[in-house]
Amino acid sequence: MRHTITAIAAAALLALTACSSSSDDDKEQAPASTTPTNTPAPEQPKEDTAALKTAVEAYTAAYFKGDADTTYGMLSARCTEEITKPVMQALTDRAKDDYGQQGVKRFTVDQVSGDLARVSYGVGLPKFDQKQQPWAREGGDWKYDAC
Repeated sequence: MRHTITAIAAAALLALTACSSSSDDDKEQAPASTTPTNTPAPEQPKEDTAALKTAVEAYTAAYFKGDADTTYGMLSARCTEEITKPVMQALTDRAKDDYGQQGVKRFTVDQVSGDLARVSYGVGLPKFDQKQQPWAREGGDWKYDAC
């Protein structure tokens, strides 16, 4: 039992770190853009960005509402191998209790390449500002892929 609690606590800490702001070390490891800075990035098709924004907004709202069923269902297949449903429940319960209902206040699509995307967004709490957060389209739906 003690090992199970320790494993859940470690997994929760790992997942919570993925949900909080990036450190300077993370920024240094982020891949550099392949688009030259003096050339505007190609505009993404509206259907890609609209569906992506809707998914990010739904995930964020559910996360701060304590809705682990919704947030867990919006994890990529890769992330469901790393984050268990009980860990997600603990994360969403804590977010709900500590911060209350939050929603996306600013949103930018940084990059879309096929079924992979990176987005930056914020809920008005700097601790939860996300930069270059990965999302993956699976089965036609955008899934949180920042595990």
